[in-house]
Amino acid sequence: MEQVNVGSRPRHFIWDTGETKPAEQFSYYREAICQAFMNLTPESATTSRFPAKVETIRLGAGAINRVVFPEHTVNRSRADISASTESCFYLNFKLAGRCRMVQGGRDVSLSRGQVGICDSDREVTLLHDRGPTLEVASFWVPSRALRDRLPPSFDFGVERVSDDPFVGHLIVETARALNAGALRMTEEEAVGLFGVLLDLVALSLSRRSRAQTAEAAGFADATALALRRAVHERLSEQGLTVSAVAAAVGISERYVHKLFERAGTTFSDYVMGRRLDGAARDLNDPAKTDRAIGAIAFDWGFSDLSHFTRRFKQRFGCRPRDWRGR
Repeated sequence: MEQVNVGSRPRHFIWDTGETKPAEQFSYYREAICQAFMNLTPESATTSRFPAKVETIRLGAGAINRVVFPEHTVNRSRADISASTESCFYLNFKLAGRCRMVQGGRDVSLSRGQVGICDSDREVTLLHDRGPTLEVASFWVPSRALRDRLPPSFDFGVERVSDDPFVGHLIVETARALNAGALRMTEEEAVGLFGVLLDLVALSLSRRSRAQTAEAAGFADATALALRRAVHERLSEQGLTVSAVAAAVGISERYVHKLFERAGTTFSDYVMGRRLDGAARDLNDPAKTDRAIGAIAFDWGFSDLSHFTRRFKQRFGCRPRDWRGR
């Protein structure tokens, strides 16, 4: 089967074995994952039905591949590697079941909520079990995109990066946010968040070789990115609190305030600014001309229209109604 280049695919595509005859389902699945991931050799314990779905969402030169399937094994053999025209890393965010990644003498297990990575240029076996239904969001990472973020002499091995005591929780949170929101974002926005995820993974992989001061600065920068993202995802929540975003990122409320102070602002000012900017964009959106100003304010976490109007005028110099008319 001819392998399809990631960049040439539609942004969003789904293969579903339910659309084929039961006896042909596993063959269809094998073709689907080769299209989505590059050449792989799956093995199933059954020759009957194989209910599975493969969904791919392009992220620039990379992709998210969401896969739901029964228990089975996937191999990346020498023949598969030789037949591939591209090179990548598989960054797997386990959503249901368990996966054991065996590569280069190492055996790493992923359970729900954990993230691991392996190299497509080396033979690897992925054993998916603890079913009956398993699910993974696998990020297809172009090799150069990750290696350019790592030291030149970095020696890569299969890793469970979610275990990192400093940035592991940030990797999980970013992977979860990107998987959940990729289709609600523009591709440009999704690519930007994908870059954040790769920065965090690279920081985790190379952290041991960094000087302590550089490591601390990198951790603070990565945490600040995760903190801003956690705020953005919750802007529609009325009464958003420091404790809520601190819990989402896995840091203390005091550290939240410290990071915003480091950026020259406060939590309250940052939230208000992002909400007002979002409301201003919606008021300018031709597709939302018929949506009431109060409804747009509510969408962005405001519960009082007069308060919204007053803060909007302070920031933009005019009332929301005038801004929309302009």
